[in-house]
Amino acid sequence: MSGLISASRVYARRITVTLASTALAVTAGLLTAPSAQAAMPTPVDAATARTYLGELTVQAEGSSSGYSRAKFPHWITQSGACNTREVVLKRDGTNVQQNASCAAVSGSWYSEYDGATWTAASDLDIDHMVPLAEAWRSGASGWTNTQRQSYANDLTRPQLIAVTDNVNQAKSDKDPAEWLPPRAAYRCTYVRAWVHVKHYYELTVDSAEKSALQTALKDC
Repeated sequence: MSGLISASRVYARRITVTLASTALAVTAGLLTAPSAQAAMPTPVDAATARTYLGELTVQAEGSSSGYSRAKFPHWITQSGACNTREVVLKRDGTNVQQNASCAAVSGSWYSEYDGATWTAASDLDIDHMVPLAEAWRSGASGWTNTQRQSYANDLTRPQLIAVTDNVNQAKSDKDPAEWLPPRAAYRCTYVRAWVHVKHYYELTVDSAEKSALQTALKDC
């Protein structure tokens, strides 16, 4: 009997040591692991993007007459002091710290368009995947300001992403027939997101744009 009791005590001690070691390892992992980077909402897969592209109305791009960014009220307040820009900066960054006004004061951001990493929020633009002017020429000119506001601040579709500011400025309001991200590894995601957004908002595509999208999607 005493042998059984002794063996039970040894087994109990082993269990206690194992549990303690596991707890320490988990705690250490929680203390040392960097906070995970969130991401833009995932666009539809390539097969769905090809289907969606086939469903889009093809017509010549409309006029820019009457367009202004003011007709797409953007960076509206999302919660408390946080506007859309700050929400995206927090979502797309790593270890982002914000002040009482919700401005990002530190953190790290990886720009998917060009592969650059930044530690100052001022080096980043929040890009509209399908630019506001492009949307205007593709059907948004007929929307209400309320509809355009929803579009310009859409956090649900893959429409907003934090990227290097001068790369975003080089993109301007170009469509995929005129511009694709310089980082080739991101182009598949980019064109899938472009089609996803255009399909959801029932925007049109011109023939050159559609051809460029078809070509890019073949590589996805």
